[in-house]
Amino acid sequence: MNNPTTFRTARLKLEDGTLLEGFSFGAEKAAAGEIVFSTAMTGYPESLTDPSYAGQILVLTYPSVGNYGVPDDRIENGLHTSYESDRIHAAGLLIADYSERFNHWNAGRSLSEWLVAQGVPGLFGLDTRMLTKKIRQYGTMLAKIEFDDEIDFFDPSKTNLVASVSCRQPVVYGNGQHRILLVDCGVKSNIIRYLLRYNTTVVRVPWDFDPAGEMYDGLFISNGPGDPVMCDATISNLRNTLNDDRPIFGICLGHQLLSLAAGASTEKLLFGHRGHNQPVLEAGSNKAWLTSQNHGYAVVSDSIPELWRPSFINLNDNSNEGIKHIARPFFSTQFHPEAAGGPTDTSFMFDRFIEAIKVWKQKN
Repeated sequence: MNNPTTFRTARLKLEDGTLLEGFSFGAEKAAAGEIVFSTAMTGYPESLTDPSYAGQILVLTYPSVGNYGVPDDRIENGLHTSYESDRIHAAGLLIADYSERFNHWNAGRSLSEWLVAQGVPGLFGLDTRMLTKKIRQYGTMLAKIEFDDEIDFFDPSKTNLVASVSCRQPVVYGNGQHRILLVDCGVKSNIIRYLLRYNTTVVRVPWDFDPAGEMYDGLFISNGPGDPVMCDATISNLRNTLNDDRPIFGICLGHQLLSLAAGASTEKLLFGHRGHNQPVLEAGSNKAWLTSQNHGYAVVSDSIPELWRPSFINLNDNSNEGIKHIARPFFSTQFHPEAAGGPTDTSFMFDRFIEAIKVWKQKN
């Protein structure tokens, strides 16, 4: 256990009036956002660098965090080998107990050193079980971490977070025969790594990029943070692509944006799905899969248009986990088939996407 007297104290305030005191092991910097929890037992470097956590203060339910440190900064093919982006996107980190001592073959520094270097606050010594139960009962809520001065609450749902995490200019990865146009709404690096396994050229473009007139074999819409209806430009562009028959694959926020473009609607979940253990059922079968997820919004099942069908269903709350077109190669998943971290049981979805591209190319 840590000696609390060696750590500075800080306050966690929730919008419902809850006030907790914890010990700072990150940057001594105030932060505000939406408090959410993840049930993942491992993978904090990947979670913290996932752009989908932008604007959120993350509670980890696993009781002790930090024992395997943080990987070194290494880059291959223009991507960080152990992270999901080039920086931490979560606004803050809340845990029960922090392990100062770490040991792992891939570790280059401690979690504390990384948080400080990235300017992100972290608190330990909190009752994360109580916080998780509160969020599950009352839903996600606004929160802030304070040291000396008070700051205002910040509601990320009222901001276009996607615009802040998307690339500014097109970036090209690989030099394969299948040209993938990837709409970056906050893409996780492991999605690009997976696509590059299939002899592809991945062209990563900004969230509001218009694909009309572009040469590509398949369109991919990435994950990302915030309320999907804030991405009006992306939705409008996608509506136009649905008149084409080139394959489309969306993951997480990309699933929600494809659904909105098709005519469905979305809703905010009470506390969302965040973790590596979310069970989903493949519609029309008895096949269930364990999946990695990170989202606070979902597609309303009853709103799925006539020419589309649900493809996956969450077995915990029966919320929609994917859609597919009945005649064209358009499909999406709410979960992360590439899962970094988490199970990769559903990585076959990438196989389906590439096979659909091959079929389209043979016809055209």
